[in-house]
Amino acid sequence: MTLEEKYMKAAIKQARKAYVLEEVPIGCVIVREDKIIARGYNRRNTDKNAIAHAEIAAIRKASKKTGDWRLEDCTMYVTLEPCQMCAGAIVQCRMKKVVIGSMNPKAGCAGSVLNLLQMAAFNHQVEIEYGVLQEECSAMLSEFFRALREKKRHA
Repeated sequence: MTLEEKYMKAAIKQARKAYVLEEVPIGCVIVREDKIIARGYNRRNTDKNAIAHAEIAAIRKASKKTGDWRLEDCTMYVTLEPCQMCAGAIVQCRMKKVVIGSMNPKAGCAGSVLNLLQMAAFNHQVEIEYGVLQEECSAMLSEFFRALREKKRHA
């Protein structure tokens, strides 16, 4: 198992926490010097908060842990391509790299709809790696939405 796979597995573990809460299963970890310093998972419905995304939670925890809003020496592992809000936060905190499991063709802003992480006009660009444990990340999301549709159909 590669380091990328090891840390993506940790992000998937976070996504499973969201799944248990009946949240869209998105998980994230932030790594610095080969150590996980922050974790997060989607809690929008649970917290009744539009910004309770996995990436935002992890960035908040990483900043607290490091004592700095700049996360220039950190790598984020996230199971689903970040949205525009999360991509903006990733650029703002100057994350070094983002490793993405599954792409989000409807709302992704790291290459699908837009690529906010690598816009030359911004003062910071983020290195991106795509497709780490893509099948596992995609399967969890597909199963979640299949179950949700089934639940709604029977309601």
